[in-house]
Amino acid sequence: MKYIALMISFLLISLGTKGQDRVTGKNFATRSEIVAQNGMAATSQPLATQAALDILKKGGTAMDAAIAANAMLGLVEPHACGIGGDVFAIIWDAKTQKLYGFNGSGRAPASLTMEVFKEKGLNYVPFLGPLPISVPGTVDGWFEMHKRFGKLSMQEILQPAIDYGNKGFPISEVIAWQMNNNWPRMQDLPGFRKTYMPNGVSTPKKGDVFKNPDLARTYDLIAKGGKKAFYEGEIARTIDRFMKEHGGYLSYEDLKNHTSEWVEPVSTNYRGYDVWELPPNGQGIAALQMLNILEGFDIKSMGFGSAEYLHVLTEAKKLAYEDRAKYYADPAFNQIPVDYLISKEYAAERRKLIDFHQAADEYPAGDIEKGNTTYLTVADSEGNMVSFIQSIYDEFGSGMVPDGLGFVLQNRGQMFNVQDPNHWNSLARGKRPFHTIIPAFITKDGKPFMSFGLMGGAVQPQGHAQIVVNIIDFGMNIQEAGDAPRMRHVGSSQPTGSRMTSGGSLNLESGFSYEVIRTLEEMGHRVEFSVGPYGGYQAIRYDPIQKVYFGASESRKDGQAAGY
Repeated sequence: MKYIALMISFLLISLGTKGQDRVTGKNFATRSEIVAQNGMAATSQPLATQAALDILKKGGTAMDAAIAANAMLGLVEPHACGIGGDVFAIIWDAKTQKLYGFNGSGRAPASLTMEVFKEKGLNYVPFLGPLPISVPGTVDGWFEMHKRFGKLSMQEILQPAIDYGNKGFPISEVIAWQMNNNWPRMQDLPGFRKTYMPNGVSTPKKGDVFKNPDLARTYDLIAKGGKKAFYEGEIARTIDRFMKEHGGYLSYEDLKNHTSEWVEPVSTNYRGYDVWELPPNGQGIAALQMLNILEGFDIKSMGFGSAEYLHVLTEAKKLAYEDRAKYYADPAFNQIPVDYLISKEYAAERRKLIDFHQAADEYPAGDIEKGNTTYLTVADSEGNMVSFIQSIYDEFGSGMVPDGLGFVLQNRGQMFNVQDPNHWNSLARGKRPFHTIIPAFITKDGKPFMSFGLMGGAVQPQGHAQIVVNIIDFGMNIQEAGDAPRMRHVGSSQPTGSRMTSGGSLNLESGFSYEVIRTLEEMGHRVEFSVGPYGGYQAIRYDPIQKVYFGASESRKDGQAAGY
């Protein structure tokens, strides 16, 4: 059976690795990079990209445009993002010539304790229903970032999404598929059917015109009343009442007490380029740990798509994710040794554990003393760049839609460890859960080089590392770097408590040769093939000499990069 499966996969790979012939570039590239001088936006849905460009053309900043795009995505891509979730960003400010980091993640409800899960006999937080819901941080994030880097009024910024919410818009292809693939498991959750199944039978199909006047009204309340409308006003009272009616724990006081945080981005230098991520409670530093390990190998000479490269990439991922499972958590509750984890010295020690010829079944975490999502990026005419990621975690989050508000509440609390009270990521009152969503940025000689991100849960650090290697080691442009076939390793130890003991599985997209697959199998990798879990990438690169932006949006999503 294994041989048959491999042969079928090989036939599919042989038939499906190339797009149409192009006169330039790699054979897997789907399109050219977009090039523009005055502004650029790259998002996972064209209406969001157009909303961002319209804001830029009105004189708005990159931050104004990013918020407009995010609001639009909450409407047109509701299974992946929305104001019921959290937000993170890395911002290049042209005036101060500096990067700023923003953590807009919410905390656990004060009344939700580990005892609740023990009483219910649960070893893990469920994905659906009231138990995984944490405080939504997005709206507070909008206003905090806008106060520092915005220019236009919030009414102007949110108006495009308000108009589309009231008048409707046609559902795009990939989003329609993802919505249709998920509604059966949450159709009976409170508020879901009314908001996302207007015909009462299913979610909208491709091309169906979908309206969400409830969300439009909520956006209008926020535009007029500010963040207090969400955290202290009618919206907060509605959420509080809804949660009480349905056995939830999120309360009015939890919402009122929410705060966001400005943080310092952290970086490692990879072959002359500084790659920037945000520190935990997110997983961004896993990408930096992977790159530090990979830097010790001659990746360029291995060649893109080779078994040697895929092997060391996978083993580097396994090593970094063991630390991710043990140490990544809310820094307000732990002394996390970030500087050591992303140091070259630590990477050198970890690299020694890799057998160049054999896949490992398990790795130890480093010995250190304790101490589904949407990505978008925007750049404006002044040189400001925003790397912006926002999510409700799983597709359609908790599945619960508060009465008349038009958005689903996130299920980010599912990432808490409720087995071990001593675990760094254990559930605690007011604690932020481990987070998967991570924005990224690259600078060169202290100047902006590239703003990028890749949505998709645990694939994100793996994807970030692959994008960086594709550009720096393999010389791809930013469109090719995203279109190139990817790997995704699954089965590593998790911050929720599970352990890797059998090496996990290596998922490969079509585009890798049968000889490579066979060699990886011989090295002990369990190679599998799946469609869809490889993330969704957007990027903007800046050429400081020509003062030109290059934009990219890959073909795995409905997205668009556009400029003017």
